[in-house]
Amino acid sequence: MIPRKTSWTIGLFVIIAIAMPHGVRPAQLVSTLTLIRFPKTPAPVLKRTPIHVPRAVPDLDVPPGSLDAFYASLRRGKVTRILHYGDSPTTADSITSDIRRLLQARFGDAGHGFLLIAKPWAWYGHNGMRLDAKGWQIEPASQKREPDGIHGLGGVSFRGEPGAVSRVGLPDSLYTRATVYYLAQPGGGSFSVDAGTAKIVDVNTDAEEKKPGFAEFALPPGTATIELRVVSGNVRLFGYRFDKDGPGVQYSSLGVNGAQVQMVLRYFEANQWTEVLRYEDPALVVLNYGTNESIYPAYVNKQYPDELRQVIARVRNALPHASLLLMGPMDRGTMNASGEIVTPETLQTLIEVQKKVAAETGCAFFNTFDAMGGAGTMGRWYHAQPRLVSADFMHPMPAGAAKVGALFEGALMQDYQAHAAAQ
Repeated sequence: MIPRKTSWTIGLFVIIAIAMPHGVRPAQLVSTLTLIRFPKTPAPVLKRTPIHVPRAVPDLDVPPGSLDAFYASLRRGKVTRILHYGDSPTTADSITSDIRRLLQARFGDAGHGFLLIAKPWAWYGHNGMRLDAKGWQIEPASQKREPDGIHGLGGVSFRGEPGAVSRVGLPDSLYTRATVYYLAQPGGGSFSVDAGTAKIVDVNTDAEEKKPGFAEFALPPGTATIELRVVSGNVRLFGYRFDKDGPGVQYSSLGVNGAQVQMVLRYFEANQWTEVLRYEDPALVVLNYGTNESIYPAYVNKQYPDELRQVIARVRNALPHASLLLMGPMDRGTMNASGEIVTPETLQTLIEVQKKVAAETGCAFFNTFDAMGGAGTMGRWYHAQPRLVSADFMHPMPAGAAKVGALFEGALMQDYQAHAAAQ
């Protein structure tokens, strides 16, 4: 017996063969054939089986549960705070500003987050924020550090007397609240904060013992600029936080020039850092170090793994319910004897150490080095048009930083969506 589909095909060719010699035009034939109802073959009944959605995201390792707190915060639709600790690129809000912009476009803008009182480095700045200050004695934890190790949330301490001033211009007029982070201490002086001609708050920093202080205050509607002045005595400040109403992401870029995990371990006094971390109550902490360590092979092979574990333990002790992610360093280039820009071997060793420690401690790990192209990337970026890295083969140009930020945010969101689908 001829199958039904085959018999209809044979019949169609017979009709064409008969009709064409008798002057039937092709258009008439098509019109006629469209009226014929061919019998329908019943669609097969498929058995539905559950679909397993794998959470395999290139360049992002996510141990079970490691990012659950962060993802749950995003889904709740309130304020999700992210603290991104890093080295020199983040001092200029490089990479972090691109991540902030992308996440806020998805989930909403809950404010800029943390900003230092003044510029410890000439290039310090945060995208959209205008910062002008004078009269401060500045002590970064990586350089001229404070003897007591108290460097606040952002790793830099600022001492000021009357005449010291800090002005901040906000990106828009939608900010509703702000906080000044200071050190309460015996004999501490006072400072004031104004918005234009309106006095907002006066703060006395005198206290019986040293401890972190947080001066929270509302901003008048439409505030565009605030000015902080030391009124009396000596004050010690650390930075600001700027908030908006409504749900969204707040992404704090906490870069210190020359930073290493060693700096956090040795020069961030543990108790005060714990207290300011708990005040922030972030859903996610990103530790983005490694570039400055990568020129010390003996250190990377011996002390580095244990020091990295100790820093992770400190964050976990302070924030047991937050997610923690290690973000590996970018490629860095060195010029060899042949004039080629190559990747130092120690950098790749360090990245393998980070990956191993992250797996052992249950931290997520983003392999920035692999995501951007692996060994030799900075050589290719330096010769690209437009150029993507500066002449030190280490610090990205704006277009290069945007690429890294997009890679990081894209990997996070791919895993976030897979996580949601698997629930």
